[in-house]
Amino acid sequence: MLTFGMLTGGAMLIPLERSVLAAGQSRIAESALPAPFSTPFSKPPVATKVTSVGTTDYYSMTMREQAAEILPGRQTRIWGYDGVFPGPTIDVQQGREVVLRQINRLPASHPTLGYTPFTSTHLHGSASLPQFDGYASDVTYPGSWKDYRYPNFQGSRTLWYHDHGVHHTAPNVYMGLAGMYRMHDAVEQGLPIPQGYYDVPLVVTDAMFDVDGQLLYDDDDHSGFFGDVVLVNGRPWPVMKVERRKYRFRILNASVSRTYRWQLDSGEPLVVIGTDAGLMAAPQPVTTLLHGNAERYEVVIDFAKYKIGRRVTLRNISPKNNVDYTHTDKVMAFDVVAKASTTSKNSVPSVLSPYNAIMALTPTADTPTRTMALVRQGGQWTINGETWADVEASAYTRALANPALNAVEVWEIHNDSGGWHHPLHIHLIDFKILDREFDRNGVRVAPRAHERGAKDVVHVGENERVRLITQFGPHPGRYMIHCHNLVHEDHDMMGQFSVGEGGYDPITTAPARPLPAPAF
Repeated sequence: MLTFGMLTGGAMLIPLERSVLAAGQSRIAESALPAPFSTPFSKPPVATKVTSVGTTDYYSMTMREQAAEILPGRQTRIWGYDGVFPGPTIDVQQGREVVLRQINRLPASHPTLGYTPFTSTHLHGSASLPQFDGYASDVTYPGSWKDYRYPNFQGSRTLWYHDHGVHHTAPNVYMGLAGMYRMHDAVEQGLPIPQGYYDVPLVVTDAMFDVDGQLLYDDDDHSGFFGDVVLVNGRPWPVMKVERRKYRFRILNASVSRTYRWQLDSGEPLVVIGTDAGLMAAPQPVTTLLHGNAERYEVVIDFAKYKIGRRVTLRNISPKNNVDYTHTDKVMAFDVVAKASTTSKNSVPSVLSPYNAIMALTPTADTPTRTMALVRQGGQWTINGETWADVEASAYTRALANPALNAVEVWEIHNDSGGWHHPLHIHLIDFKILDREFDRNGVRVAPRAHERGAKDVVHVGENERVRLITQFGPHPGRYMIHCHNLVHEDHDMMGQFSVGEGGYDPITTAPARPLPAPAF
């Protein structure tokens, strides 16, 4: 296997036709890959309800292996929800509960790594009860199923569902177990921002293929996985035809390890209107946007500024500590092909969602503060020196923190792992970024413009210290906190916190059951 080594400076560029060996496979030559912007853009399919009863909508998905054409003319083995990658987009309305049945019909073992693909589905961004949160050790084996209940009481936001099976999250997600989940509410739908056809999901991942078009996976001694092909909705460097009007793009970084920095080649701004937890108070125009793993940003691009026939490209100015290849600086292209067919829902007001309870939080002298230190020790990634193995050894009782139900706390996240960045995800809650300190110089600065909305993932750069404020609720119980570089999570930068007293046990309350599953 190729060893990339520790990356402590800028991104590393890998030579043009270099081969990579992983599990006896050879990396496909770059000359055999499709040229950037030659593959047509497509959207993931939209999930269809099985039935509805009262205020509850029922869905069913089967996780299965499928052959998919990712590289033109080649068939790639993927694992997908309903056999597609990305999984179907689920659209829900605030106030309607969803029951999502996940049926595991994956094969008995991974094709190259050999492990049994048990799964645990996490709806990332949902304030779910513990037993439906995708707790890493609450697993569903092949031949079993589990129903997940999602309350959907939160405001409009871009969520995503993905696998969270303990110690195998990275390869499971890399094989394709990820999809978008959009929650709508009356506030969002009453705004003149782009909606419907012009509200476009962009699920961005990176991949590497062998000479037969199969996925290669090498986590570089548990440091991270970086592919040489950038995929958008499962298509390599696609080109999308657009009208001369505004489009809203929900961009999800679903890559295993790669962080991106977006920029349009035209120099025009990306107008950020939403973060992980929904619409911001006001739009934030930015020329570049740093996007860590699992973060979601809602971005408006105005193609009315361009003449018909113009091509605009979305580029990636790679941040430090990524492994880069010849074309990983390219993401997708937009070809302006027609006048606007409608001007409805085609503006960005100066006020979007002015009140958010989390964004209204302000620390006082009495607000408790906790520190979470992210560091690599003895080859393992840890939080405060602990790993998920410590949680397992304690019979799932050990916790990094025990905030009271509805308590407000400040958490200070320290990146003490040297030349690495960590996108830290805290389950259950949304938080507000207060400030960050670069290089431990004692100077705290305000969050970046695109971070000035409620979040559930924070990008913690090399040697940075970031302060967050949040309120813990609405449910008591045990929830996970982990790095969303999924290789780091698997080895083993994941712990848990316990909110309040009691709460449902995340493993025993609603366990998976063997097939066949009864009808709804």
